[in-house]
Amino acid sequence: MPSLAAENMAGIQRLSERDYRDFRLHPGIDIWESDLVSHSCPESDMRACRRVLVGLRPLRRGFAGHNPTIFGKILSKEIPADIVYEDDKCIAFKDVNPVASTHILVIPRKHIPQVSKADYEDAELLGHLLLTAKTVAKEQKLEKGFRLVINDGEQGSQTVYHLHVHLIGGRQMTWPPG
Repeated sequence: MPSLAAENMAGIQRLSERDYRDFRLHPGIDIWESDLVSHSCPESDMRACRRVLVGLRPLRRGFAGHNPTIFGKILSKEIPADIVYEDDKCIAFKDVNPVASTHILVIPRKHIPQVSKADYEDAELLGHLLLTAKTVAKEQKLEKGFRLVINDGEQGSQTVYHLHVHLIGGRQMTWPPG
């Protein structure tokens, strides 16, 4: 839990920029979706500058902060997706560019840019993603087998910087991949 130097004033919380960043990094905290308005502050004292968090509506638990990726927009329902599974920790939806008859992406609600940026505190969530992939594979009747793929970084061919697990099945996979 971040230590918050927040003052609660008639429904408006004043947060330092560091505290706001801490809120974004701890998505288990219920915070409010917000418009951030900068107070005027002297250029020489940017650390003293405060931002105002004006509550509009509660964010979904487990998805806090700004996530500009296409997956962030799917999570916030800004763009549609063919969702096949959803719970409080993750969602699974059909890939728009499938490489097999079944190609589903399982993504956490928490914005983790890539697996190499995950922390030990994310261990339970990472395990949940794999077990969700297993559940979805069973629902998709992939009893003959399937492949799970996590791309990481440029050389790992990651194109969307929000951790995601590819569930691929419905055809014979070849080895080596890629």
